[in-house]
Amino acid sequence: MDVWGLSSSTGASAGFIRRVLWFEIFIVLALSLGKSGIYALVNLLDKATRAPLGSQTTSLNNSLNSREYFDLTYQLLDIFFTLAPVALVLFLLYVSLRVSPFKLLGFDFARIGRDALWGFLLFLAMGLGTLAVYAAGRALGLTTTIVPSALDSYWWTVPVLLLSALRHGILEEVVVVGWFFDRLHRLSFSPMWVVLISAVVRGSYHLYQGVGPFIGNFAMGLIFGAFYLKYRRVMPLVYAHFLLDAVGFVGFALLGPMIGIGS
Repeated sequence: MDVWGLSSSTGASAGFIRRVLWFEIFIVLALSLGKSGIYALVNLLDKATRAPLGSQTTSLNNSLNSREYFDLTYQLLDIFFTLAPVALVLFLLYVSLRVSPFKLLGFDFARIGRDALWGFLLFLAMGLGTLAVYAAGRALGLTTTIVPSALDSYWWTVPVLLLSALRHGILEEVVVVGWFFDRLHRLSFSPMWVVLISAVVRGSYHLYQGVGPFIGNFAMGLIFGAFYLKYRRVMPLVYAHFLLDAVGFVGFALLGPMIGIGS
């Protein structure tokens, strides 16, 4: 296991390299989706001890300022800085393995046609599943009412929602699948455990929406993880995730008020 050049250049023990990898995982997750998972769990407990989950509402993509152009500025800054962990893990992969992280993870446009087709097929499959899980969660009172977009209506609302969807697709698939799979593999986790752990992490940071979204995103993590193990390309997952969020965010922003979505 030659990571960070330690085993070849310093004669570091396998145990020391494993500790370095665990420390890296802790830092990255603490700065990104792991932190989100902890906050989501606390938020779920807060909601569950206030009132039944089914009677509560969770809004996504909220306004960040009452003034239009300050709101736009905050939205763009939020998207930009949320992607910092992606730059971090790509940098860590490069300096530790001395290979292109884009090629390693399949996070490139080398197979754009095939990746886009797989992404669309995954989007169709997961979109239907997401609706079913949401409906079941609402019926059982385990899921809050989800309002995908609570932004005010401005000329920039739809572009910002699309950028937000792209942000989520890149952040979650590159970090919780691409980088995380590589690190757990180098720590000698079996493929089955890699997929399961990644799926649990994915589900955890959706807990603030209720138990149903945790289950739905856990299932999504299993499918996306199995796909990545087979094809070793994260780009189809980014496409699929972007389409899922874009349809939900923009569709709600444009049509929700007219057809009662989120009520």
